[in-house]
Amino acid sequence: MSITTSLDGAKRRGILCVLGAAAAFALAAACVKGLHGALPLAEVVLGRNLFAIPALLPLLLREPEGLAVLRTSHPWQHAQRLFWGGLGMIGAFYGYAHLPLATATALGFTMPLFLTLIAVLFMRETLRWRRSLAVLVGFLGVLMVVRPGAAGRGELLAAGMVLLGAIGWAMAMVTIRRMGAAGEKGVAIVMWFAVGATVVSALVALPAWVPPSAQQWALLAGCGVVSAIGQVLMTAAYRSGEATLLAPFEYSGIVWTALLGAVVWAELPDAATLAGIALLVGSGLYVWWREAQLGIRR
Repeated sequence: MSITTSLDGAKRRGILCVLGAAAAFALAAACVKGLHGALPLAEVVLGRNLFAIPALLPLLLREPEGLAVLRTSHPWQHAQRLFWGGLGMIGAFYGYAHLPLATATALGFTMPLFLTLIAVLFMRETLRWRRSLAVLVGFLGVLMVVRPGAAGRGELLAAGMVLLGAIGWAMAMVTIRRMGAAGEKGVAIVMWFAVGATVVSALVALPAWVPPSAQQWALLAGCGVVSAIGQVLMTAAYRSGEATLLAPFEYSGIVWTALLGAVVWAELPDAATLAGIALLVGSGLYVWWREAQLGIRR
């Protein structure tokens, strides 16, 4: 779908909401990076979700059913979404702490590529040659960004964690789509994940608790609040416009994280990294566009 100057107000609002959500998620990533890996991952996940819950309450308040919207007949699917979403969050957070922000964000955008492979392997979808080529180009971009022969062991581990997290996000997306098709409300999916992730991460974190400093508490709170704001904006966006129009604007997150990385941590990607990111973005955008053209059902 082409984007023209004749976009109606709802679509323009949707685009602005996606851009705002991408900026919010970039700020959340910067909050995680600001912790410098000083806190266990379980504590970071706990802080992110604990502080997100109050900020997500506006999503509940706008539902006619109120708290009753949280009643669910799909507990097993919520458990799956919690597992895969938790894996995605852990992988992303580890990458933010140990890689340049733009690099970690770009590697996270391999999610559409993994989603395509998952659809082929587990949902019996046909992988046509154009999408096959796009997936190959995308993973070539990964090799250019990571450069396994030149990267240190710590960088390789961090990149591997981000890619593992991207697989988690892809599986979470499959689970979310299935729940949505079964009639589960988006706000219920978001809130149950936040509550579940808070409980599970608390059980893991409390036995080996590292007391955060005041600054670290502020960063944890900031991560939770701006992540919730990003979720609210993203939800509003996809209520206002078509996914095929809005999805490309999610990639603006790479621009935001590149700017934050450059200004705050003096992270300046080299030419090879920029080329790899360009391949990743291009292949991901093509996969989204091709799925829209073919009307693929997940």
